[in-house]
Amino acid sequence: MTAAGFLEGRRLQMARGVLLQCIMGGYPPARFYGSDDGDLVLVADPQQIHRLPWSQPPRALAICDADELTGESSRLSTRGQLKAVIARYAAHGLAPVVATELEFFVFAPNPDPARPFQPPVGLDGRREDGHSAFSVSSNNGLRPFFNEVYQCMAALGLPRDTFMHEMGVSQFEINLLHGDALLLADQTFLFKHLLKEVALKHGLTVVCMAKPLAHTPGSSMHIHQSVVELDSGRNVFSDAAGEPTAAFRHFIGGQQAGMADFTALFAPNVNSYQRLCHPFASPNNACWSYDNRSAGLRIPASSPVARRVENRLPGADANPYLAIAASLAAGLHGIENRLEPSAAIQGEFQVPDNLSLPCTLHAALERLKRSPLAKELFGVEFIEGYIASKNLELTSFLDEITPWERRVLAAQA
Repeated sequence: MTAAGFLEGRRLQMARGVLLQCIMGGYPPARFYGSDDGDLVLVADPQQIHRLPWSQPPRALAICDADELTGESSRLSTRGQLKAVIARYAAHGLAPVVATELEFFVFAPNPDPARPFQPPVGLDGRREDGHSAFSVSSNNGLRPFFNEVYQCMAALGLPRDTFMHEMGVSQFEINLLHGDALLLADQTFLFKHLLKEVALKHGLTVVCMAKPLAHTPGSSMHIHQSVVELDSGRNVFSDAAGEPTAAFRHFIGGQQAGMADFTALFAPNVNSYQRLCHPFASPNNACWSYDNRSAGLRIPASSPVARRVENRLPGADANPYLAIAASLAAGLHGIENRLEPSAAIQGEFQVPDNLSLPCTLHAALERLKRSPLAKELFGVEFIEGYIASKNLELTSFLDEITPWERRVLAAQA
């Protein structure tokens, strides 16, 4: 839209079906988004209008809510779903507080998708070979790229906590500061967009796939969650003596009750399960533990005021609005229904059958389809539409024959 049109308040409308467009560009049958495929109104959030510092000529981006023509939030909107979850907390006098940890890879351009990704050539003329985890070295040649990333984050008002080189080859992680759940979802979305745009300026490719490289750790989007009282700001997970509360236990119980049903919301792509089924601290379970990275739900070591639950299931490929909404909705379900969690686990452990999670997209979609809890919390229209869109993607993947199949199976009798 032109700047003049935006400033005049011109209404921007979009077909409902766009919210269910699959990643290849197609759409499920029209019955999943209203047989008429009528319009939605895109309403800009006045707190989320940003001039894009990397863009020439100058451009701006406005994060919008997708509303029905009646003025109600569309049930197909993931941002609208998160706002609805936050409103349910507010009805109890509560507010969720979250922080996201986003991992990503920085690669050289990859014009041929049949070839593996490669790290960029560093200042020493070599490509990183995986020995730089947690290193402070700059020989990868990415300092100019990251300097512009930091400058653009500051220009967009994206405060960052810590930044590091992660375990994978040319893999990095940034932790965004904890705060309001909707704000953090917006910031995570903006940060991923920023990364990819700035990388292109520097002749690089940023990849937020869950598992872009074989035999290498995948990329997560861990979600740290706590709940505070709206009036006092007190963390309801800790009592006056600094001990865990019943609300803390019930929140974990709700997370456990929803993780298997919601796996397709946390791990939305075929590739997501490559990360989960070849775990490098990427647990595919609903166990919980104090400071054990093998558990899907980890309680980091912290002071009582910072007591929180870390959901380690989502990958970097997850929709931040939907992943945060699903995790928080599960926790509130536990608080409302006083659900008790399983016993905490420590050390090496075997995952009980009732706490294991789906390990393929097909299994996760089937579990989501059978979930009364998902339909109760997100509505039948959203869940059925989401499944229909993801089934298109799964079918497209299964329509291709992979190099492994040709290499290994062609010679078999």
